[in-house]
Amino acid sequence: MDFFGDVYQQKGGGTGFVLTSDGLILTNKHVLPSSGELTVVTRDGNKFKAQVRAVDPFTDLALISINAKNLPVVELGDSDLIEVGQHVVAIGNALGEFQNTVTSGVISAKGRTIIAEGERFDNMIQTDAAINPGNSGGPLVNLKGQVIGINTVVAGGAENIGFAIPINTAKYAVESFKKYGKIRRPFVGIRYIPITKETASVNNLPVDYGVLILRGNTSTDLAVTPSSPAAKAGLKEGDIITAINDQRIDEDHPLNSILSRYYPGDVVEFTILRGGKEFKTTLTLGELE
Repeated sequence: MDFFGDVYQQKGGGTGFVLTSDGLILTNKHVLPSSGELTVVTRDGNKFKAQVRAVDPFTDLALISINAKNLPVVELGDSDLIEVGQHVVAIGNALGEFQNTVTSGVISAKGRTIIAEGERFDNMIQTDAAINPGNSGGPLVNLKGQVIGINTVVAGGAENIGFAIPINTAKYAVESFKKYGKIRRPFVGIRYIPITKETASVNNLPVDYGVLILRGNTSTDLAVTPSSPAAKAGLKEGDIITAINDQRIDEDHPLNSILSRYYPGDVVEFTILRGGKEFKTTLTLGELE
């Protein structure tokens, strides 16, 4: 877990970008109003009433739509190819007043895990490009103009620390919506901590990658949810999951990032370390509600 002081999300207004010429728009879930009308103002000043089409239970993403034609669309890049130090540009509606504000910076880190207002965000892109209030939901682009992230949160009390959701995470959400009419995310039913060199040393673990299934501090924070896919597959507290379908779980490939490639109902193979012995077990993914 990475700590950046108070990390916050902008409420009640933000930015989005057009995915399809007929008006499908990607933005952050947290910028949507809790009630009342949702209005989209395009870069040429036209206003449209918008409809929420889907929200992602797994990430802070939402899909909305407007009734329009022949809109210019963004080009999506591949966030798996980004590198620390790579130059990027953040675009957004800064402070809710200054449309199409552009700030530049670099990718400071990949695979960050942060907590913002009680929600956990895994596999985030950290950037020093200024992400001002109102920029949430806007694109983080590479120098080819391809979207590689969705600007989401900033670290309060610190300068030049912002975070974006990788575009590959959003691609799954869009594909799921087009296929099912909603964003479906897989559910395993475990509580865990990522294993790093530090956590492996502190907990005397046999590996410095994977995740450790572990209960929380209260009686309700169970390590394995009863009747969940994990419980049915026989996973237990203290198990270490090292890979899914032979994809190693590590800081560059977090558990949730790997799972985001699959749909509920998919059968996946977990590689487990238990009591010093390695074995594999299959698990049918449930659906996160």
